Amino acid sequence: MVAEPRTSRLSATLREGERVTPLELFFDLVFVLAITQCTALMSHHPTWSGLAQGLLVLGMLWWAWVGYAWLTSVIDPEEGAVRLVIFGAMAALLLVSLCVPEAFGSLALAFALTYGVVRTAHIALFMLASPEDDALRHSVLGLAASTAVAVALLAAASLFDGLAQGALWALALFLDMAGPYFFGSEGWKLAPSHFAERHGLIVIIALGESIVAIGLGASNTLTLGIGTAAVLGVALAAAMWWVYFDVVAIVAGRRLAETEVGRAQNEIARDSYSYLHLLMVAGIVLVALGLKKTIGHFEGHLDAVPAFALLGGLALYLLGHVAFRYRHVRTINRQRLLLSVVLLLLVPVATEIPALAALAVANLLLWAMIAYETRSYGDGRQRLRRPQAEPAGT
Repeated sequence: MVAEPRTSRLSATLREGERVTPLELFFDLVFVLAITQCTALMSHHPTWSGLAQGLLVLGMLWWAWVGYAWLTSVIDPEEGAVRLVIFGAMAALLLVSLCVPEAFGSLALAFALTYGVVRTAHIALFMLASPEDDALRHSVLGLAASTAVAVALLAAASLFDGLAQGALWALALFLDMAGPYFFGSEGWKLAPSHFAERHGLIVIIALGESIVAIGLGASNTLTLGIGTAAVLGVALAAAMWWVYFDVVAIVAGRRLAETEVGRAQNEIARDSYSYLHLLMVAGIVLVALGLKKTIGHFEGHLDAVPAFALLGGLALYLLGHVAFRYRHVRTINRQRLLLSVVLLLLVPVATEIPALAALAVANLLLWAMIAYETRSYGDGRQRLRRPQAEPAGT
């Protein structure tokens, strides 16, 4: 009797199904803490520089998460030793998250080193997944180069402070995210339905941060004003959910699945999900900051930074949607573009009216847009939302 060849414990099992696995959801729980820490960083430093720092940290954390979203579209994270490596990456990402409040201060070097561990584990697993796939191996080596440069710049940034430190962080983020763009996209592998669902789930996680921010802003107190602000905050989060999941997520996921496998599919996934979803998530995180400040100061006026976080964050979220649609179907969603401009123009006004009124105005405008879009979709919306519906423009 001939014994079957044994699979190396260091090998990786390629993904076969499209469903998101429990381990991937478990991994994302650590990212919840990372997002919360970014909001806390900006909340404790409610200045323009604090806002920039929080967004830079969010960008680096987002890119780390994106790497694992691509990774688990190639390999099964629950098989073999890969599971243990994912656990190790989770532990490292937890340490990265703990460093966030002082990522530009006393824990700057610790952030860079632990972030490097998270990214190294990701690269190592990708290498295991590509022993006989030269195209994938080439893409992974290119990603490894841009990752090494980014981590080195973060480590160097720990030696500086102020503008020089921020500039090094911005350069690190740009070069890291630009790597897959310049090193080509032909070699990447993709499970499209899994990939789209994974990004939809991370949008929900980000929206959950808005709910958490409402609770933190209330500070264990409930009055009529705080209760009203909390309800309006949930209504705004619900409206943001509707804007993404009612039609956009369905159409985009189907278009990704129907795109020709290979370079075309990889590039639309890279651009519309890996890049443009960062705008949406950043917008949600800014709105969470604005909600936290609004709940805490509902009777007073918002300062310029919290007002921008609330209305500007919502505008950034909508602009992400405008760019997302344009990347998919080359058309512009005019009502979302117009509303984002209106919201930005209202930022100065929001500093002159009660914070509760600013939140109410944001709700009114966003829900009015939703009502207009829902009516304009007509019967096509219902057909689209049925299983196996034909794709339509978002």
